[in-house]
Amino acid sequence: MTDGPDRARERSAVTIRASEEADVAAITAIYHHHVLHGAASFEIEPPDAAEIARRRRAVLDGGYPYLVAEQDGRVVGYAYASAYRPRPAYRNTIENSVYVEPGRERQGIGRVLLAALLDACERLGFRQVVAVIGDSGHEASIGLHRALGFRMVGTLRSAGFKFGRWIDIVLMQRALGPGDETPPSR
Repeated sequence: MTDGPDRARERSAVTIRASEEADVAAITAIYHHHVLHGAASFEIEPPDAAEIARRRRAVLDGGYPYLVAEQDGRVVGYAYASAYRPRPAYRNTIENSVYVEPGRERQGIGRVLLAALLDACERLGFRQVVAVIGDSGHEASIGLHRALGFRMVGTLRSAGFKFGRWIDIVLMQRALGPGDETPPSR
């Protein structure tokens, strides 16, 4: 079956909202799959729900957005922003993370999530966003970021070792709001 207009009508709408504590189990399950089966994360052992809850709380306490995508009443993806680096001069630059439930890839969920995340970060006054993409062969993630205005800024060759092979990290970047055209207010 093709993924044309008829297929799109078969799917229910995706709703993006702020994450809640009750979403932690679904977020944990999604991330668990990506740790065990993908190179998007360089973690080897998936963290448990308590650790995911702690990480989520740290993102929110840091003043960054943490969003989920719902479809048919269930969480099917999530995205969040976090500090790119901890030193003060980086305070206007964030790193983004986007994960979609296995089996729901290439349905537009990641795109809607990332677009909402970028809007939220822009409203918060951040000026630059960096995508740190595990695996230079991860065309879906690279394509998603490119479609939303990110540009390739570099590749760290063989930066990680997972699944018995060396894995690159692709760095992509996008300006938010006025970017570097004016000094930041923060």
